[in-house]
Amino acid sequence: MSYPDTINLPFNGEIIKEGFTPLKPGDRVPDGPGWWLIIQGNALVVEEGCGGFRLPEGERPGWIVAGREPLCIGLWQNRPLRAVSIGRKTELPRPFVAEPFNAAEERLDGRLLTLGGLALQILGWDRHCAVCSRCGGGLERIQGTWGKRCTGCGHEHYPHIHPCVIVLVRRGSEFLLVRKAAWPKGRYSLVAGFLDIGESLEECVHREVAEETGVRVRNLRYVGSQNWPFPSQLMAGYVADYASGSIRADEAEIEDARWFCVDDMPGSLPAKRSIARWIIDTYALRAR
Repeated sequence: MSYPDTINLPFNGEIIKEGFTPLKPGDRVPDGPGWWLIIQGNALVVEEGCGGFRLPEGERPGWIVAGREPLCIGLWQNRPLRAVSIGRKTELPRPFVAEPFNAAEERLDGRLLTLGGLALQILGWDRHCAVCSRCGGGLERIQGTWGKRCTGCGHEHYPHIHPCVIVLVRRGSEFLLVRKAAWPKGRYSLVAGFLDIGESLEECVHREVAEETGVRVRNLRYVGSQNWPFPSQLMAGYVADYASGSIRADEAEIEDARWFCVDDMPGSLPAKRSIARWIIDTYALRAR
């Protein structure tokens, strides 16, 4: 089994490295108009044209409500890249549309997804870290980082990244997929879950598979990772071999779990923007 140096998936920095220069609070921002990352709920506002979608550019759009101060998160194609959120009820003038990150039809390309996901994560952190969680005091930015320092007790806060595991379990030519009730009809994906306190990534794989499906695994192989900014996960991908046990789906977590093979696939798989689909495509569908 080959191990990739980089997974060129959306939300990972590799996909935008040619055009993006990150900036942090305190860095010098060039004057003048630039590009806009406008977040509306779980969607990125883009300009729709005959050639597809593009980021809004130019001066600040007049329909952004006054008082919402944008954050310059970097340079895109050598021009300022500013991120700002708007209310869900804000009406967008044509040709602007709000395209959901999790749309069933994948119409945002990898670069737009990645830049939008970066804005979503930074703006979410900025909004949720408004006061000190230790003493309730006000916060000031720590220059050169996205961190904040309490003006009262001096405690420093930095963006929270939540590690998760996601794993393909293989049994000969078969692979284990699970379904949650909230997913679109017929959709199956991989076992996944958050790292628990006092747990390694490998221990998390064993626990999540056993809890959700009743199956035991062995021979874990790390295969890659993906930043997943919904709101701020880091997905660590694994492939594992079946060791023992019969499927017993945990109804509190999932609706169904079953073994599939290439010739007997579920009606729907995860979107190609996700590491879940990348693992299935690479280590199940192509590994014959």
